[in-house]
Amino acid sequence: MDSKSQPVSDLPYGKAARKIGGMKALLQRVSRGSVGIAGELVGRIGRGLVIFVGVAAGDTVKDAEYLASKVVNLRIFADEQGKFNLSVQDVSGELLVVSQFTLLADTRKGRRPSFIDAAPPDEARSLFERFVAEVCKSGLRVETGRFQEHMEVEILNDGPVTILLDSRDKSDGTSG
Repeated sequence: MDSKSQPVSDLPYGKAARKIGGMKALLQRVSRGSVGIAGELVGRIGRGLVIFVGVAAGDTVKDAEYLASKVVNLRIFADEQGKFNLSVQDVSGELLVVSQFTLLADTRKGRRPSFIDAAPPDEARSLFERFVAEVCKSGLRVETGRFQEHMEVEILNDGPVTILLDSRDKSDGTSG
């Protein structure tokens, strides 16, 4: 029996070879959104995107740059014909970026999620801040929550449109 026909658990690399995703961005197209901490409003936007960002162990600056570019250029706003042909940049939307390590949850085993795939806080903070700096280069208005804080996020989802991006799911970049 060759390795192509063996169950993954029987291969020499076993379960450790499972695909670990990269930096994640969960986008929600919104009419408005806000984030508060202990009753204090720390960020508010109108029409645009609320972006939850989770940093995985092993992520690099390239992951942050890729996701930031993808976020500001992803065509998820409707044109005059109602088709998703416009990006947040095209509609001069606003961005609310919130760190959320729980996007890296592994729920395959047991009832309590594991966060072992999440980057350590210092690495995650640095890459989260890089992601924010990159989306700021778009010229759009950008608000953020606060890293490693318990936040209250309010969202008026428009659509609803919710999309999960993973920095390790890059294509060759040839399609629009």
